[in-house]
Amino acid sequence: MSTEAPTRAARGRGAATGHTRTSPLPLFRRALADSWRSLIAWSIGIAAAIALYLPLYPSLAATSEMQSLIDSLPPELINALGYYSLATGAGYTQSTFYGLIGFLLFTIAAVSWGTAAVAGDEESGSLELTLAHGVSRGQLVLERSAAIAVRLAWLGLWASALIIAITDSAELDLEPGNVLAASAALVGLTLVTASVGVAVGAITGRKLYSTAGAAGVAVLGYAINAVANQTPDLDWLHRFSPYDWAFGGLPLAEGADPGALLALYGIAAALIAVGAIALGRRDVSP
Repeated sequence: MSTEAPTRAARGRGAATGHTRTSPLPLFRRALADSWRSLIAWSIGIAAAIALYLPLYPSLAATSEMQSLIDSLPPELINALGYYSLATGAGYTQSTFYGLIGFLLFTIAAVSWGTAAVAGDEESGSLELTLAHGVSRGQLVLERSAAIAVRLAWLGLWASALIIAITDSAELDLEPGNVLAASAALVGLTLVTASVGVAVGAITGRKLYSTAGAAGVAVLGYAINAVANQTPDLDWLHRFSPYDWAFGGLPLAEGADPGALLALYGIAAALIAVGAIALGRRDVSP
């Protein structure tokens, strides 16, 4: 006796009652699948920045040009940008990549992804369509936030691999573990930025507010750190700067700061939780 008919009948009953199999983490997987092209573009941009700046270190360090450059800059600018340790491989890498151009690239990506996760879809009207497919609002925030975290983590690992690969040829004298620690700090810092975008988007549903909130936190953290560097009297301001939490312990030279990393990733997780709760408590409208 053939079992084909009962199998078909069972499938029919499952379809009729709406009990269909769904893949695990569908929104997470979809978010990653839809963003692979942009992730490649960001990876290329980070590789270009590393290839442009870091290989210059030997030629600058071997001459008096490095010290002449430092001496020619106003002390206020040196303190604001953290250029006081520019003559060392760790200081140069921190000042040029992690603290400046890399921070800028990661932040732009984080703001873009954080804004698009909820507010972007809500303004375009696609958020209602997604929620109509039987996913909860909390699930949407959590899975899309997880996708952002994975993308930022990839960029951090990619940057680490490139820097470790050229550290000998560029005479940077960096420990691989310290490079990974600095990248973890950068990922945590920009994950806070992205999480602000997700949370504000979930609370307001507006891209303008989401972008302003995420970018504002990044800029304000950098500005507070720059001001606090100007004089020991303002050193207390560092405790209010996520930028200082990430890099104040000099991870490239000293290694990971577990307390700082815990603070950054903990705040990011708390912001995502706020976003999940907020989206579940308000009306969604395009």
